[in-house]
Amino acid sequence: MKIKFTKMQGAGNDFLVFDGIHQQIHFSPDQWKALADRRFGVGADQMLVVERSAIPDVDFHYRIFNADGGEVEHCGNGARAFVKFVHEKKLIKKKRMRVEIMKGIIELNLEEDGNVTVDMNPPVLNPADIPFDTKGLKCKPDGNASLWPLEIGKNRILISVVSMGNPHAVQIVDDVDAVDVAAIGPQIEHHPRFAARVNAGFMQIVDPQHIKLRVFERGVGETLACGTGACAAVVSGILLGRLTSPVRVTARGGELSIRWDGPDQSVFLTGPAVKVFDGEINL
Repeated sequence: MKIKFTKMQGAGNDFLVFDGIHQQIHFSPDQWKALADRRFGVGADQMLVVERSAIPDVDFHYRIFNADGGEVEHCGNGARAFVKFVHEKKLIKKKRMRVEIMKGIIELNLEEDGNVTVDMNPPVLNPADIPFDTKGLKCKPDGNASLWPLEIGKNRILISVVSMGNPHAVQIVDDVDAVDVAAIGPQIEHHPRFAARVNAGFMQIVDPQHIKLRVFERGVGETLACGTGACAAVVSGILLGRLTSPVRVTARGGELSIRWDGPDQSVFLTGPAVKVFDGEINL
């Protein structure tokens, strides 16, 4: 069975995007994992499947699969790739659209400069909704944030827990380039206090409107950028009183811009998305 796809990237976070409207896309977790393999497959951090929505006034539904084959709730960089894809394939003409994902509906806008802005909805800050088990822990209030202690090996770190439709644990570090993300990231991702695992963010504050960020993504590993991770980090920094919106986020694969005006307000993510190539694979 030959399947067509488009390889895309947003700030180095790369995707395989599939038109599930004009072809049948029903893969097993092992098949998704094989597609994402960078040596034996095509290679990607995530795979996106574009489908029709059954909800009135919603333009599309799309699904997101991580490189380990598991389906996940949200991906900010993937949302931007999605917008560029549906325009490239002439599946839609309008630049502003409403899209259904696993946990709700998001609004997307293709800007005049070619960047894409995603309305990521308000962040979720209640630990139980992340979900994060706080039993026996004592939080450290800091600004308008709650920092939670987390035992990682022989060390104790302080994290903010934020959901942007998917769970994030954000910590502030002095030098993001000096952090052993490959060693610490998996320990945070699989920490027993996170029932659904978690994305681990490492944030260096350069100034009140600029951060450097690395993210170890759940089910993927460290990626060159993470849209939801950038949003979670900026929310954390603003609540701590260390950041002021809008914030420029420098990831290893490029830059993103995050705007958040405070609790109960949506987080807005703006950044690039680029087609790398079209392809076809025989599964």
